Amino acid sequence: MSQLTLGDACSAIVDCEHKTAPIDPSGDHFAVGTPAMRGNRINYDEARRISPETFQAWTRRLTPEVGDLLFAREAPVGPIVRIPESLRVAPGQRTVLLRPNPSYLDSTFAYYLLSSPEQQARLSQKAEGSTVAHLNVADVRSFALPTLPPVDEQQRIAGTLSVLDDKIESNGRAITLLDGLSRSLFAKRRASSPTGRDTTFGEFADVYGGATPKTVVAEYWDGSLAWTTPTDVTGLASPYLFSTSRKITEAGLASCTVLMHPPGSIFMTSRATIGAFAVNQIPASTNQGFIVVRPRRDADRWFLFEEMRSRVSEFLENANGSTFLEISRGRFKELPLVVPSESEISALDTELAPLHAKAAQLAEESRKLARLRDALLPELLSGRIRVSSGAEAIA
Repeated sequence: MSQLTLGDACSAIVDCEHKTAPIDPSGDHFAVGTPAMRGNRINYDEARRISPETFQAWTRRLTPEVGDLLFAREAPVGPIVRIPESLRVAPGQRTVLLRPNPSYLDSTFAYYLLSSPEQQARLSQKAEGSTVAHLNVADVRSFALPTLPPVDEQQRIAGTLSVLDDKIESNGRAITLLDGLSRSLFAKRRASSPTGRDTTFGEFADVYGGATPKTVVAEYWDGSLAWTTPTDVTGLASPYLFSTSRKITEAGLASCTVLMHPPGSIFMTSRATIGAFAVNQIPASTNQGFIVVRPRRDADRWFLFEEMRSRVSEFLENANGSTFLEISRGRFKELPLVVPSESEISALDTELAPLHAKAAQLAEESRKLARLRDALLPELLSGRIRVSSGAEAIA
């Protein structure tokens, strides 16, 4: 098939309303904007609940159908999600609704194609050149697609990739259940044993900040040492950090006050977005946007983790700043902490540690499956790997 633009391959590309949808707390419809599209999945906790009337107003130019795609064109550019069968999703701000034309482009194939690293890089490049990287609707329509295979082959490719995605989805549901169970068990034990030894976070654990090597010194960057930024953590589907988008060298590490933290440290974002968490699964450093808590005993880890997660609203109350809110490391260290008895902490660790170990294992499996999926797509597109007709086995 000859090369097409996205506009050629879609029967409709419709922009969102350029205003914020009014929230209806009891609404059973959702306006999905870019914050609710991380990881190319709809996060309903981040979407805005809206009334049926608002839904109708926000979809007046095109009513979403199964097979439609919602694409983020700003802040950030690139995330893409599928309209669910419930059909109760309206485009939120900074999105466009795409309806692939089945004569040219299979919808599921389009989802995988546009979310692939190669096409995401091209979309980001097309969006550069303005103060805030963005695409307008004309940019989206003119986006050149790679040469597309026939639609029946697109469907076979999409079926193969969907098998991997289904397993990733299954893992995600299991992780959510494990996470919810951990929170529930912690809350139950806290409620049954509200008293304990009075101390502070700084007295009970080792608390650190982070730093950034000079970005103008090339020898400090692109090394082998993981260096964590808040976006590495806020972009996680689960609170387990296996990799970072940037890495530093030994020289970069030595150039400033940044430290490498052993696996099992607790990373909490401490400025702008306060209270996003990750437990590093690899040795890692952080920039200055974090408070890092190292438990002095392994048995204390999940008590500290759940305690911190349960007190984010308090951390926000203790934050200040004119440009953006930040809770300082010094203030955090002073915050009071009621520590249960050693036997209670040990019992809590016995309950929680296996849950998080299993969740981290599933998260790592999903990460590997996602890498396999992303590596397969260009091979399938090029024809170097083909999918057998009528089967999802790879030929």
